[in-house]
Amino acid sequence: MEEKTRCGWCLSSDLYKEYHDQEWGTPVYDDATLFEFLILETFQAGLSWITILNKRENFRKAFDTFDYKKIANYSEDKIQELLLDSGIIRNKLKVRSAVSNAQAFIKIQEEFGTFSKYIWRFTDGKPIVNNPKTLKEVPATTPLSDVISKDLKKRGFKFVGSTVIYANMQATGMVNDHVQDCWKRN
Repeated sequence: MEEKTRCGWCLSSDLYKEYHDQEWGTPVYDDATLFEFLILETFQAGLSWITILNKRENFRKAFDTFDYKKIANYSEDKIQELLLDSGIIRNKLKVRSAVSNAQAFIKIQEEFGTFSKYIWRFTDGKPIVNNPKTLKEVPATTPLSDVISKDLKKRGFKFVGSTVIYANMQATGMVNDHVQDCWKRN
C-alpha cells in the first residue's frame, strides 16, 4: 500500500500520524473538545506534543474526561492527587491552571453562549487557510495568536502564551497549516 504524503512533523510515530490524519487541522466547534485541546496545549508548554499525545489517555482519566464543570470545582485534595499521578505532567502550576482555566472557560460560555462562539469569532467562524510549502514556512505565532492570547489572559487564563495559542489554533482547525504536498491539505 502506498504511504500518504504528510506534514513532516508527524512522521516519527504511528500515534503522530494518526493524530495528524484524524484530528490536526480539522475544525472543532464543540466546547468539550475545544476545552480538551486547550488544556492539553497548556500542559504541552515547554514540552513536545508527542509527550502529551503519549499521555493523552492518562490525562483523560485523571481529569474526568476533561469535564470542565467538574474540573472548575476540583478540591485541594483532588489537585494533590493529580500532582501524584505519574501518568500526567505533574507540574504544580499547570495542574492548578487547569482548574482556573476551567473556571474562566465557563465564564466565557456565560458571556458568549459557548466557548466556540467566543474563539471562532476571531476568524469569523472559518478556518484561516495558509499555504506553506515547507514546515519552515509555518510560524510559531502570528499577530492573531498574540491578540487571542492577550484576550484569554485578560479573562484569567494561564499558560496561554501566543505560541500555545497558535498551536491550539492549528490543532482545532482555526488555522490550516498543512504543507502543500500533504494529503490532508484540501
